[in-house]
Amino acid sequence: MDLRHEAIILETDRYRIEGNLTLPKEGYRSRLSDYVNQRDREFFAISDAQVTGLDEPQVTRNASFLMVARAHVRLVALASEESFGTSEHAQAS
Repeated sequence: MDLRHEAIILETDRYRIEGNLTLPKEGYRSRLSDYVNQRDREFFAISDAQVTGLDEPQVTRNASFLMVARAHVRLVALASEESFGTSEHAQAS
């Protein structure tokens, strides 16, 4: 199976995690939404991760590999489409 790395943003109640998720290159479950909605997946394996505390954004940690329990995930987005905190209203101010 051909694989690809997709840069993602993942948030839990306490952390923001930026890193790479390995997805199939094409076909079944190659879209991020299909992959994360698999009911049998308990953990997400993230490589080249940067972890930032939501309550302490100035403190970051790096990990070459990280597993995040699906039950703790509150948000998942493609890093290329990430625009949290940069709304049009905020930019106009």
